Amino acid sequence: VLDSQYGMYVWPCAVVLAQYLWVHRRSLPGKRVLEIGAGVSLPGVVAAKCGAQVILSDSEELPRCLQSCRRSCLMNRLPHVPVLGLTWGRVSPELLSLAPIDIILGSDVFFDPRDFEDILTTVYFLLEKNPHAQFWTTYQVRSADWSIEALLYKWKLKSIHVPLHSFGADKEHLASSSLPGRHTIEMMIISLAQSDGT
Repeated sequence: VLDSQYGMYVWPCAVVLAQYLWVHRRSLPGKRVLEIGAGVSLPGVVAAKCGAQVILSDSEELPRCLQSCRRSCLMNRLPHVPVLGLTWGRVSPELLSLAPIDIILGSDVFFDPRDFEDILTTVYFLLEKNPHAQFWTTYQVRSADWSIEALLYKWKLKSIHVPLHSFGADKEHLASSSLPGRHTIEMMIISLAQSDGT
C-alpha cells in the first residue's frame, strides 16, 4: 500500500531528473537551485553534491515529506541545505522571502491535475521574481488527457521538450521501478514567455 504522502518514495522521474543534473554537473557550481515538491529530494541532493546552492521544499501540510528532505540531507552529509515548507498556489512568508534562484527543480510534481494550476502559479511567481531562471521538470505520463499546455499559455510560460536520449536517460534500467503503473517519463524546461509573443 502506497503512503498517501507520495514524497516518501524515489519515483522514476526523480532518477531521470537527477541524470539530467549529473550530465550538466559542470554548469551547477554556484547556481542557486530550489527543488519544489522535493520529497526524498534526489535531484536536489545531486545538485548540492555537484556544487549548487540548494534549497529543498515540500508542502508545509506534509510534515513527513519535509522530514524526509531533512533526512536525505543528513544521510548525504548536506546538513547546511535548508528545507522549507512551501505549498503550491499559496503565497507565504517563506515564498516571499526566498533569495534569488537560477533553477527550479520539480520531479513528478504534475501527478494530480487538481494541482497543476497551483504548481504553475507558484512557478510563475518565482520566474517573475527571477526572469532568467528556468523550471526543469520531469513528469510521468499517466493519462493522454492530462496537459498543462493551456495553463502554460494562461500563465505566459513556454516549454521546451528535452528528449531523454539527449542526456542518456532513455535506458530501460534508469527509470525502471517496482512502483505500480506505466513509467513513460518526459522532461521539459519551462521559462517565462517573452513579451514579443514567443
